[in-house]
Amino acid sequence: MNDVPPTPGSKQPTRPTKKASARTTKAAAGTKKTAAGTKKAAAGTKKASARTTKAAAGTKKAAAGTKKTAAGTKKTAAGTKKASARTNSDTGQVSALPSLVRPGFHFGVATAGFQVEGGFNGPGEPKNNWYRWEADGRVEPSGEALGFWSRYEEYLDLVHGLGCDSFRMSVEWSRVEPEEGHLDESALEHYKLILTACRDRGLMPLVTLHHFTHPRWLGEEFWLKPDSPQRFGEWVSNVVGYLGEECRHWVTLNEFNILALHSWMLGSFPPGKRGDPASSARALDNMLCAHIRAYEIIHREQRDAMVATNNYALSIYELDRMPLDILVARDRGIEHHALPAWLAERRVEHYGRVAVATSLIYKNLENVMRKLTPRLFPADSMFANATNAVYESDLDRFVDVAQLDFYAPGTAENFRLPGHDDAGGRDWLPFRPLWSMRPDPDGLIDYCNDAHVEGLDIWVVENGMCNRVRRGRSFPRIDGWTRDRYLRENISALVRASESGLPVSGYWHWTLADNYEWGSYEPRFGLFGVDRERGITISDRDSMGVDSASTYRELIRGIRAGDRSVLVGGGRSAESGPRDEP
Repeated sequence: MNDVPPTPGSKQPTRPTKKASARTTKAAAGTKKTAAGTKKAAAGTKKASARTTKAAAGTKKAAAGTKKTAAGTKKTAAGTKKASARTNSDTGQVSALPSLVRPGFHFGVATAGFQVEGGFNGPGEPKNNWYRWEADGRVEPSGEALGFWSRYEEYLDLVHGLGCDSFRMSVEWSRVEPEEGHLDESALEHYKLILTACRDRGLMPLVTLHHFTHPRWLGEEFWLKPDSPQRFGEWVSNVVGYLGEECRHWVTLNEFNILALHSWMLGSFPPGKRGDPASSARALDNMLCAHIRAYEIIHREQRDAMVATNNYALSIYELDRMPLDILVARDRGIEHHALPAWLAERRVEHYGRVAVATSLIYKNLENVMRKLTPRLFPADSMFANATNAVYESDLDRFVDVAQLDFYAPGTAENFRLPGHDDAGGRDWLPFRPLWSMRPDPDGLIDYCNDAHVEGLDIWVVENGMCNRVRRGRSFPRIDGWTRDRYLRENISALVRASESGLPVSGYWHWTLADNYEWGSYEPRFGLFGVDRERGITISDRDSMGVDSASTYRELIRGIRAGDRSVLVGGGRSAESGPRDEP
């Protein structure tokens, strides 16, 4: 059982069993520290800020776990970071001041193990399902990534310095189980150290159990195998049993809709298949079954756990909203035989809530795709096994919070004719690259509304903007957007969503520092830029030269303090729609 109690002010969903069961919570371990200890820590610091350049007078020693950041800043005394911060991590309380968002709202950053840790797929290193592509030169090797595995305290200090109270990370299956049946307990112990370091800095861990990767020995087409949900359940049981004392917030599978589409429809993830909707549908069904099994396992281990899965927000119902509707159908009172009709109603509601592109060409293309998709992915058979699992379970609901990842949800807008001018030159692919995806802050409100399930909070567990860096040269985005503007406009939209009555209670920005983006280091999403030409050198600005970290810090501080001056106005404008492409 985990010793982190429910977040004050947030809705704690009752565990959805047929019989009502009382939730139990443990007293937060961090609250054992005395007020005197907190005063002593506070007295030794002039200002609890990542930008403090000099330790406070009277402090004998800089905090043991702190590192020198890219800006040359130093952290303040360990008492502030550990005594008061651990209390914040355990209670979820972030401020006593009036706030523009719900009490207990979480601000954080999101990462993934394979993208930041380093040490995969090389000689003598654990190998995952990307090994063959790296070895064959099909993609850029992941290499050291950010070196997070050994430098995690340095990076967590940056997160703490932003004013965040949560950190999203993943536990890598291939590192913990590099050979079938062999669990590397030293790796699990190291992950436990990372989780403890999070809590010492007041950061609530949000842990993903599968972020696009699995051990190589399972095969590249693991998710097409009938026993994949069972194998995944065994993995989940091992991790939660070992790390559960330090974490109770879990993401089972990250963006399983994207994993299926990129692996068997677009060919951009291993195994690299294209135009295979049957395999995509089978993988989606197996992954939804795997989530259901993981949800049951985690709640047997931790009755007060918060468990969910986060789809990538997409405008096509069958590829995003439908599997999540299946997870709450029984809780909505929908009988098994009535499910197809209810999903058909939900499909209509989905298309009524999410905006269609303003461009006539994209609007027509989107409408064609909406009619074509049910033929490729028929609702009555697409999730047959997962649907049976839902109605055979002792539980009635299989998510504890509604999670979404929001980037560029307009499905049609991700296609365009080759030959467009783009960042760094003309682009000849028929797909829009990551650094050309259209920002749509108002769309974030639409998709939060679409994700809303009565009784559940809404968490945006990924949201970010990409720019391009090639061989050390940074290219501006064609649309002129910068990351500081993106942060301000998207988080302002989230505040408007909250003020409209939507129970939004968390935001995790993707990502902390420029990392490995699934085959390449050219796409950059980080609040902190990384100079890979001179080793893994972290800058105090992003790769566009903008101090985006300070913008995020200012937004967090201002929103918690009720300061509306940090926000920008809302409302769709002409520039929120795409140009008349392709």
